Amino acid sequence: MVKLTIFEVMKSKTLQITLIYVILSLIMALVCHSLLTAYFSKPEYLYLFLLKDILFISCTGLIFKRILSKNENKNITIFEKLKDTNEEIKESNEKYDIVAKATSDTIWDWKIQEDSINWNKGIETIFGYNQLEVGKTSKWWFDKIHPEDSIRMSIKLYSFIEQKTEKWQDQYRFKCADGTYKYVLDRGFLLKDDNGRAIRMIGAIQDITKQKEEEQRLKLLETVITQSKDSILITEANSASLKIPKIVYVNPAFSQMSGYLSNEIIGKSPNIFKGPKSDSEELKKLLKAIKNEEECLIETITYTKNKEEYWVRFSMIPIFNAEGAITHWISIQRDITDEKKLEIEKEHLIRELTQNNKDLKQFSYITSHNLRAPLSNLIGLLNLIEDIPIENEELEEILAGFNKSTHLLNETINDLVKVIIIKDNPSMQKEEVSLQEVFENVFSQLSFQIELHKPIIKLKFDRVPLLTTNKAYIESILLNLLTNSIKYKSENRKLKISITAEQIDNKAVLTFKDNGIGIDLERNRDKIFGLYQRFHNYPDSKGLGLYLVKSQVETMGGTIIIDSEVNKGTTFTITFKN
Repeated sequence: MVKLTIFEVMKSKTLQITLIYVILSLIMALVCHSLLTAYFSKPEYLYLFLLKDILFISCTGLIFKRILSKNENKNITIFEKLKDTNEEIKESNEKYDIVAKATSDTIWDWKIQEDSINWNKGIETIFGYNQLEVGKTSKWWFDKIHPEDSIRMSIKLYSFIEQKTEKWQDQYRFKCADGTYKYVLDRGFLLKDDNGRAIRMIGAIQDITKQKEEEQRLKLLETVITQSKDSILITEANSASLKIPKIVYVNPAFSQMSGYLSNEIIGKSPNIFKGPKSDSEELKKLLKAIKNEEECLIETITYTKNKEEYWVRFSMIPIFNAEGAITHWISIQRDITDEKKLEIEKEHLIRELTQNNKDLKQFSYITSHNLRAPLSNLIGLLNLIEDIPIENEELEEILAGFNKSTHLLNETINDLVKVIIIKDNPSMQKEEVSLQEVFENVFSQLSFQIELHKPIIKLKFDRVPLLTTNKAYIESILLNLLTNSIKYKSENRKLKISITAEQIDNKAVLTFKDNGIGIDLERNRDKIFGLYQRFHNYPDSKGLGLYLVKSQVETMGGTIIIDSEVNKGTTFTITFKN
């Protein structure tokens, strides 16, 4: 089947119209000739008229055909133009559709005079609005702009339309379907009619939320760097041999610390801070780290612009891009001159204290050793005097006081020797110890005091019958605590002592409680376990007991805490790993 073009159809129509005109005219001419022949007697003239009509019809048919042909040519030209225009429109629409599909932007088309606006699918994919939710006027658009940006953006847009410039762009926050806002960059192009009147505007909205967040993050980092008290400098990635890379940025703290302004130091290597007292080994360590592209921290003496030396803690941190290539080095520097001075003073003080401690230990050894012989002689002489009858009461009283003081001095020296042994030998052997057995030994040593004062003593060791510790130390601890309870009992009530042991996880907790006269902790908490600290005016108080208890507890890896109230009593809580 042959398919005719529009041009062939139009030519065929012209020919058809011409033929129809000629045929109808001829028919009319013949009909008229027949009528005339019937009513007039001279037919020869009628044939002449017929011939004349046929010639006239033929000539007018040709003229009519020519006129139709011209109109046909005009119509073909117009049609071709319309066809080209339609092709251009079709191609433009196809390009628009391709761009709309390819771009991630939201494209809008605003017919200004009609106030009608259309959106592409980006309004759904980017902002979450379906087609039913999207308004068709500019009011819907402006209503979705953040209130803080709406007035500014509207003023700028309408000012742009009034000025009739072609291109416009602005940044603002656009509301999503879920109520959140996204930062957008909106670009528009204005179309005008022949009179210069704005009739249409086409634009594209680009989501720049991530860029804005990154921009805000970078501004925050910039603020941190500029406001930092530490000196921060950024260098290039690579450097010449045996040099730190050139500086590209320094913060104000660096200028304040080194004395160099940014324009004086940018483009130079930090090697200029090196001086006679700089630690060459530390600098080699830094250069090696730069060569290996790894983080490094050093401490060295460096120099200011005025050649004044100061100590600096100097770090170099490599910065890599997404491909793993190093782009820059960031160095954070801190002036540690005061810290170094304090370290030197501390080391000097430690040396002095260590020497003083050695001297005190030596003095303690000498004192305890030198006093033992004459003290033993005194005790021996006192024992001999006890067998001699003394009739003089004053002399007997003097000898009794002398005897008491001598034994008190002997106890003090024994306690000092224990302290020296603990401090000189921090390690000690541990064994499984029966708490019941330990207390039996302690009670036997204090049988006289217990018999004299008859305290009420409650023991509860069933939860921790065995304790892994040093037997001598635990006996000494309990002996001191029990002695103190008896010594500092209240005269107004019966002495009650409670001693319990509990196992909590992997720890044994020993609680020693009495209802004695107590201690004022508000005044004396910091001195409770101090050496030669006395809290009551008792003549035979030496101030060594609690110090010795704490030393023994800590030597065994334990802790001791006190809770006491005046005229109510005291509680010691001792914790050991068990």
